[in-house]
Amino acid sequence: MRRGARPREPGLIHKAPPTLFGQRARLRWLHLILGGALFMPYWLVGTVVLAFFFDSAGMFSGSLAVQLGAYAVGLPLAAVTALFPLARPMSVAVARALCGVPAEGLADGPARGRDAKARTAGWFTLHVGAGALISGASLALPPFAVSVAALPFSPALRESELGRYWGLDEPWLIWAALPAGLLMLLALAATAAATGALLARQAPRLLGPSPADRLAAAERRAAEAESRNRLARELHDSVGHALSAVTLQAGAARRVLDTGAAADLDFVKEALTAIEETTRRTVGELDWVLGLLRRGDEVEEGVGPGLDALESLVRGAGPRVALTVGGDLAPVPEALSREAYRIVQEGLTNAARHAGGTPVTVRLDARTEELEIVMENPLPERPPVARPHGGRGLRGVGERARLLGGSAEAGPVDGLWRLAVRIPR
Repeated sequence: MRRGARPREPGLIHKAPPTLFGQRARLRWLHLILGGALFMPYWLVGTVVLAFFFDSAGMFSGSLAVQLGAYAVGLPLAAVTALFPLARPMSVAVARALCGVPAEGLADGPARGRDAKARTAGWFTLHVGAGALISGASLALPPFAVSVAALPFSPALRESELGRYWGLDEPWLIWAALPAGLLMLLALAATAAATGALLARQAPRLLGPSPADRLAAAERRAAEAESRNRLARELHDSVGHALSAVTLQAGAARRVLDTGAAADLDFVKEALTAIEETTRRTVGELDWVLGLLRRGDEVEEGVGPGLDALESLVRGAGPRVALTVGGDLAPVPEALSREAYRIVQEGLTNAARHAGGTPVTVRLDARTEELEIVMENPLPERPPVARPHGGRGLRGVGERARLLGGSAEAGPVDGLWRLAVRIPR
């Protein structure tokens, strides 16, 4: 590295500044040429409109005034057609590909609302208007500049109309034609580069998202985040519960088998049956959640097990779980039934993880306008070891309760760990 040079910071991408003939400038020039091609129909319509004011000889004489008049008529027509909603997606796609504008600076989707449509019309008019001028200069100026630059080397050109127009009375004018032609080409390139840079600077302002677009994007991101959170809760509750229950039952069965008492074989059979039921139920739930992830769908309300599967859940949790139900659970709304099932499932998972082997009581009361869920188990003799990534279970219970307008409280009460959830029916 040369002395005095500023060191480059690692991890950063250092882009070279745009040059007059760099790739970015060439792409922006192509963007302007495309704008000129898009303007051709409007220019032709403008010539037809001017035909009512000029005779046919004047229309096709190549007069600069006629061409500028057709140009002036075509610009408002281009602005009107850009008011259609699909004009913005096409303009955005072209600007992203050829103008070098960051993708996040441009809006997605059709233009909605008066402000977005007006800004899109302004961009389209600027694009085709500037593109028409640059395209015309790109077609006409290079042949003229090359002919002027070749005047010192071609006697035929010096005797032509171009030579007489250039004026060759003075000898130094002959050789001045060479740098003049090169300067014309350089001026064309500089003008095209400056115009392309102007369009690139204006693209985020005219094609950027409006406040309504930003609000819609924020709502979409919030919906996607909520969907991901729901999927995460489903995976955590179903798979986490299954693993905890299987681990607890398998450990209890192993300890019984180690004692060698034949009378305890019934307990081992019961534990293995609970493991079988739990894994079979969890495989179905896991397949459902993974199917949603693969398709990219949102979690549907009312899908998944409900309170009708609560007895199977408690039976799979082991023989030391007691379930008490007050009232009829059948009238409970489907969404509430599903969330209540997941809350009980998460409560059993926490009890198995932190107080494995202790009795757990589960009480559901549906006799009032609220569905009350209370789960209690004795506190373990030794406090559980805190996990570095723990705490998601109770947070998920609270999220489920709040989504339905309820509340959840958890903590030690009189030597018991108590989880109380109340949700309006």
